Amino acid sequence: MRFCDHEDCVAEGLYPAPRSRERLDDHYWFCLDHVREYNRTWNYFAGMTEAEVESLVRSDTVWQRPSWPLGNRLAYRVTKGARIDDHFDFFEADRKAERTAAPAPETEEAKAFRVLDLTPPATVEKIKAQYKSLVKRHHPDTHGGDKASEDRLKEIILAYQTLMNAHCS
Repeated sequence: MRFCDHEDCVAEGLYPAPRSRERLDDHYWFCLDHVREYNRTWNYFAGMTEAEVESLVRSDTVWQRPSWPLGNRLAYRVTKGARIDDHFDFFEADRKAERTAAPAPETEEAKAFRVLDLTPPATVEKIKAQYKSLVKRHHPDTHGGDKASEDRLKEIILAYQTLMNAHCS
């Protein structure tokens, strides 16, 4: 049986408490009452300056391991054209797919924005104003019944309807 390390205590010492900050593996052994008293009064940071405490806290945030800013090494390797060593061709299928992938098809809404010379997002008022401007400019009556102007006007009307349906639904 181990006795409590507190003076004049004959109770069994079941609870370890560190002797000092420098020797955390070296323990006092106290009974329950005395370990509670010890824990209430013990200060791990006693005797340390504010700068030492700050340094210790910073060191603890990375588990006492050195750290470097993220991205610097990778950015250097990428700019030098380095590639991952892929000895088993795990990424070869991905690279082939990247080289042969067709561009994603344009959505109806994106096409409508392109036809009306707008960039998303646009308000309903802005869409209406641009629509009126383009109708005036491309109306066949202003171009003497030109077939190209008529086709362009049809595209503009369709694009306007698409955007209004999307924004007003």
